[in-house]
Amino acid sequence: MNLFESALDSKEEPLAARMRPRTLGEYIGQEHILGKGRLLRRAIQADQLSSVIFYGPPGTGKTTLARVIANTTRSHFSTLNAVLSGVKELRGEIEAAKERRALYGTRTILFIDEVHRWNKSQQDALLPWVENGTFILIGATTENPYFEVNAALVSRSRVFQLKKLTDENLRDIALQAINDKERGYGEFRVEFEEGALDHLVSVANGDARSLLNALELAVETTPDVFPPPAGSLIYISKETAEESIQKKAVLYDKEGDYHFDVISAFIKSLRGSDPDAALYWLARMVAAGEDPRFIFRRMEILAAEDVGMADPYAVAVVEADASAFDRIGLPEGRFHLAHSAIYLSTCPKSNSALGFFDALSDVEKEKAEEVPNHLKDPNRDSNGFGHGEGYLYPHSYKDHWVAQQYLPTGLQGKIYYKPSDMGYEKDIRDAVMLRREAQLESVTEDFYSENLTFSPGDKARERWVERALSGRSESLLRLMEKLYSGLNIPRYANVMVLNASHGFLLWPLMKMNPEGCSMAVVKSDEQKEIINHFASELDSLLRPQVIVSSPLKAFGSLEDGLSFSVISGRNVLSRLKDDEKILQMIAGRLEKDGCLALLESIPVLSTRLSDVCLEKHRETMKKAEEGIYTRSNPLTAWGKEDLESSIRKVFPEATFEYVQESEDRMLTDTALRHFHSSIYSSAMSVEEFLKAFPQRTVKWSNTVAIIRSGFQEDSVHLASEEWKGVLEKTSK
Repeated sequence: MNLFESALDSKEEPLAARMRPRTLGEYIGQEHILGKGRLLRRAIQADQLSSVIFYGPPGTGKTTLARVIANTTRSHFSTLNAVLSGVKELRGEIEAAKERRALYGTRTILFIDEVHRWNKSQQDALLPWVENGTFILIGATTENPYFEVNAALVSRSRVFQLKKLTDENLRDIALQAINDKERGYGEFRVEFEEGALDHLVSVANGDARSLLNALELAVETTPDVFPPPAGSLIYISKETAEESIQKKAVLYDKEGDYHFDVISAFIKSLRGSDPDAALYWLARMVAAGEDPRFIFRRMEILAAEDVGMADPYAVAVVEADASAFDRIGLPEGRFHLAHSAIYLSTCPKSNSALGFFDALSDVEKEKAEEVPNHLKDPNRDSNGFGHGEGYLYPHSYKDHWVAQQYLPTGLQGKIYYKPSDMGYEKDIRDAVMLRREAQLESVTEDFYSENLTFSPGDKARERWVERALSGRSESLLRLMEKLYSGLNIPRYANVMVLNASHGFLLWPLMKMNPEGCSMAVVKSDEQKEIINHFASELDSLLRPQVIVSSPLKAFGSLEDGLSFSVISGRNVLSRLKDDEKILQMIAGRLEKDGCLALLESIPVLSTRLSDVCLEKHRETMKKAEEGIYTRSNPLTAWGKEDLESSIRKVFPEATFEYVQESEDRMLTDTALRHFHSSIYSSAMSVEEFLKAFPQRTVKWSNTVAIIRSGFQEDSVHLASEEWKGVLEKTSK
């Protein structure tokens, strides 16, 4: 059967069938593929068509275009409808095409309507005959061929996408039908009330078939008897037009391409915080009969993925609406769909939950990391293997938090959760970042051990446990608050942090100078890598410049004329007499009203091992320690008076505040063995030395000098309150 073998002038056919274009000249629309000079138009006119697939919504002219080709080509044109035909019918067409080719040298064009309806095996049966040239395939589909048609067929065909017809196209099609005397209503005088034709065009929504069907109904039901005498006036009122096409057809297939396109538009409108667009696409889905539970499922995903921590209650709102809908149903349940859509589209947005997938990527790509010993389950083998030993119960500490290792050692400093500055997350962002920075700093650095040049040999678990038990993060926050209290710098200020370590003193300054230069001098590539990792979420222009160098060499490498509003640092003057020249360098790079802010530990005022060992070893250890606390040791040969004297030579207005911090510190075997080899080896054996510390967790005090110059004291209280607010958030 040939779909195109029909009496074109038969008045028994519907108007839409009668008015199908017969030539390219009669075809209206799709100028992007059929305009003059376009590839498809040239191929049809030259009768050199290769296999093609026409893809587009209903009523856009796919079958009509095949009809034009049938009327133009010298090849034999056969048709199959995938809904009504199968492999049996295909085999018949194959045999006929082979015979025509062998006997007459005639090509065969095979048009398959709704080609996506064929399953994979049926489409596979067609493939070899397309490949060897027995057929030139024309496929028509309303579904995306890249999803619904075999990849092999698609790769051997040109795909042309037909778009929904424009209102102008539809108007031209209507006028063509009205004026065509042979196939349309040209023998009558068809006139429209103002707005009537516009209504038909608008409601047809790009579908020519829908428009022609409505036009046919309007024209043929207006006279008492149709057809009336030739030349009769047929006046189409607006009311008649509205009755002829009462409801716009919603292009939507719950199993097809438009289903995914519309839900995609809906989700993107929610994500883009456009409640108007969200309600429109929601209405499109509801009007087309989409399952409301599917819509709620997608909104619940978005509530976690795109709203996330910016509004943690979004998930609860959508879940409550979904639950209410289950009880109420349609039509009233549409209020709950709209309620969730409006709520989500007006929420602040954050996709920080995507950090989980960064973690998942690390899990999949990296080797499995060992669970830190103190996090292991102690219930089974704590006596044998010591699992769980050293775990700090957060509720036993102030603010129910204490710094300790939770990530595997190999992932120290890794950031997965990056809080946004939106909504609820904005309120917790500073607290999260400060706590994270304090924790990282407290588990990687040590005031006292730096001054004694002590660097633990084991950079893994023992270092973590030793620092974690110190509870130092809280004291670091207090020191930072005191150091920067009253600091008020412009947004364009340049700042520099010496011995920046992992950025603890750098990040607060960077919160104040988003338009200035931030420079950090660190001791190692490891510290540089961690700072860069923390800053990776910033625009490249806003990231700090990190220099691996000593402070003296760093100053020597600076660009001429570069000055700073603030120069800060920690333990920059460990060897005070040798490091005095650093103060001159700082003064030379500070702006006229610049601020100096330093934290310096004073080793001679800190706890010594002889203070925490067994009583019977105390005198022996004190004698051994005399060598490191004499005036000859550059690390310990200075105290408060020496510090103040050296600094006031360069910064006469500097102020000093001394803070004694006390903490719990764990003395690991690695640390003790290092101390023994450096200081106590001549006093006792290593075995005896280790036995001198039966209590490995000890109270340790440390004296830190807070040195400031150039601060505006009249703004201390205001700035202090700001820092106090940030610190209070860390305890919530």
